[in-house]
Amino acid sequence: MVSINLEAKKLMDQAVKFHGHTCPGLAIGVLVSKYILEHDNEFSIDEELVAVVENDNCSVDAIQALLGTTFGKGNLIHLDYGKNNYSFYNRTNKKAVKLSFKTINFGDRDLPREDRIKKLLSSRPEDIFKIENIQFDPPSMAQIHESVICENCGDPTMSTRIKEIKGKKVCMPCYEKLM
Repeated sequence: MVSINLEAKKLMDQAVKFHGHTCPGLAIGVLVSKYILEHDNEFSIDEELVAVVENDNCSVDAIQALLGTTFGKGNLIHLDYGKNNYSFYNRTNKKAVKLSFKTINFGDRDLPREDRIKKLLSSRPEDIFKIENIQFDPPSMAQIHESVICENCGDPTMSTRIKEIKGKKVCMPCYEKLM
């Protein structure tokens, strides 16, 4: 029988409260978050820790819930590459690390779902991920921009997302409709 340590179980319970259900993807995010927390990082109150994720799967919800990296604060950056790669930049200690899936059968898809989750949560991150220190080159801090009223639909829109077409300043969805 696979044994999950209490810390991993506690983190999983916390992630489930945010995500809504238990699944292997969430367990992957818990494992990533656990590694980050165990290596000189803390829950990010503001933008001290930045996560750059290369997927939009369930793992990212665990990272948001457990590390405090969120879209709203601007310290969660999504790159839509479809890869289970996770880079973290700590602005306080100026260190950066990347966790990337190894090319192994990490989830044993032939196992029942609950057994896969238990196996992931009891794994050492080094067995599942290639872990490497990377150059400290974090994304810029989140910027606050004024809103501009779209001259087509009337919605207030962040000024950096306004496009001009046919002499009108419009939001991106209106721009695409008017193209």
